[in-house]
Amino acid sequence: MANKKEEWKSELYGDKVREKILEFAETGFESIPEDEREAWFTRFKFWGVFHQRSGQEGYFMLRLTNANGILEPGQLRAIAEVARDYASGPVSNPEFGDSWIDLTTRQSVQLHWIELEDIPEIWEKLEAVGVTTRSSGGDTMRNISGSPVAGKDANEVIDTLPLLERFQEEIRGDDDLCNMPRKFNISISGTPEGGAQDAINDIGLEPAEKEIDGEETLGFNVRVGGGLGGREPRVARPLDVFVTPDEAYDVVRGFVELYHDHGDRQVRAKNRSRFFVDDHGTDWIRDLLDEEYVDRDLRTAGEDIRDEYTYNAGSAPDDGKKDYTGVHEQGDGRRYVGLSVPVGRLPAEEAVELADLADEYGTGEVRLTRRQNPIIVDVEPDRVDDLLAEPLLAKHRPEPNPFVRGAMACTGTEFCSIALVETKTRTATMLRWLRDNVDLPDDVKQLKIHFSGCTADCGQANTADIGLLGMRARKDGEMVEAVDIGVGGGMGEEPSFVEYVQQRVPADEAPGAIRNLIEAFAERRESSQTFREWADATDDETLAELCEPEETDYVDPSLTDAKQSWYPFAEEGTTAANPEVASSDD
Repeated sequence: MANKKEEWKSELYGDKVREKILEFAETGFESIPEDEREAWFTRFKFWGVFHQRSGQEGYFMLRLTNANGILEPGQLRAIAEVARDYASGPVSNPEFGDSWIDLTTRQSVQLHWIELEDIPEIWEKLEAVGVTTRSSGGDTMRNISGSPVAGKDANEVIDTLPLLERFQEEIRGDDDLCNMPRKFNISISGTPEGGAQDAINDIGLEPAEKEIDGEETLGFNVRVGGGLGGREPRVARPLDVFVTPDEAYDVVRGFVELYHDHGDRQVRAKNRSRFFVDDHGTDWIRDLLDEEYVDRDLRTAGEDIRDEYTYNAGSAPDDGKKDYTGVHEQGDGRRYVGLSVPVGRLPAEEAVELADLADEYGTGEVRLTRRQNPIIVDVEPDRVDDLLAEPLLAKHRPEPNPFVRGAMACTGTEFCSIALVETKTRTATMLRWLRDNVDLPDDVKQLKIHFSGCTADCGQANTADIGLLGMRARKDGEMVEAVDIGVGGGMGEEPSFVEYVQQRVPADEAPGAIRNLIEAFAERRESSQTFREWADATDDETLAELCEPEETDYVDPSLTDAKQSWYPFAEEGTTAANPEVASSDD
């Protein structure tokens, strides 16, 4: 017998859900029968409409979707104006104030404090410029991720834009495939640094080369079954398949259909594709794909370029791009400029300003990265200095300090119903404290600190130099917010996940633990050794001793909210936004 969510989806899901959302929006939130709300909220997610956490009844998060993080001219402005006009809640965040957009780790955008009654008008404004929320949540194919500078970068191995567009239109756009066993992530990298992080996707394509009919041919090797979360992360396994660009669509669609047909729909805790690959193995999947789902014989894998992967890899600064901040050359001689937005939260007025700058200095197009940052593309070389002198870039610097550059955070308990701790305001506070209290070696330009509010790991703590995972703990007889601290993760040629060396550290003692660990790294590292390299070379017992929790003068913004008030900052009233907020020098 199917579980209850499968029953709800079998009754109504996919494109037809939109009509019900519009009906409920017209009659008002209270018209949704209380005993049916769980079912409706499950269905709403397909259209990117997520009911916020307990106590915030009637408010929704709205997730947008845009393959590969591409925001075409006019789209960012429309999103920013919607945030300004509709995304304001009853209580201001003490760090960020009201009305902002959140940039996500899948190169998309989330809006909070949205009321159901406003969604039809919001959709009208967004869809007028080609922005949609369809298939951005629920058990479906989520935002397709790729190299954010696909079609632009001077060092691009293979242009993936035509494939990305086809995946978006013909696979994600196919309502017959909307109801997957669980959420499903597709990625494709076409630049040498590996910016799509294919190794943590359900299916990922990575540039490779293979001799076909006596000629060296560029294409992709295929990996399947990667993902984070549940304390059971997996690196996507090689499928031993090479595809040319012309063949890639058929193989990706084939695996989507195979998982759609054979994936477990009973036990939700074990039905992500990474467990599907665990259970069946890549040989069984490859054989079934070849026999039933792809109309051509599958080739064996080609020679990949994973030794060039540097994105989020914890490698040395000179090895290649760690992210897309800074100024970089495009293939057409123009430049793209990556900004750093701490924890990915951008006030609406600054998002409007960013759209203005993209119009003035580029073609109006903006790209989003998997590290929650925006990129202005198509800047003429002689205008780069003028762009860098703009006030917004003094705040969201292309060359931020190493702590800000390496920081990421999920939504946390501010809005998420499964998170255990607050994340974004806490991370912003911690970044300032680390900036003022910890000295990094001069050659360390990025230290990746990722914060996830729970084991679902939406903040990708498992791939960080230092990963923080939300927990609860007792301190002085009181339940407080806490973190597990993991060390030594990273992507690159050989992806690996953090080892958790400290458990249930009260949140106010975590910055001290991080400082102790970093100071030990600075003192004990070999010449030019990166943090990941040092962590790999140091045993876990020693790392645990060096990462000793400690109370400091750091003041945590929501330490005692472990009992989950309806809003972590409700007792703060409507305090004004911190004037220091989200400067990338913080």
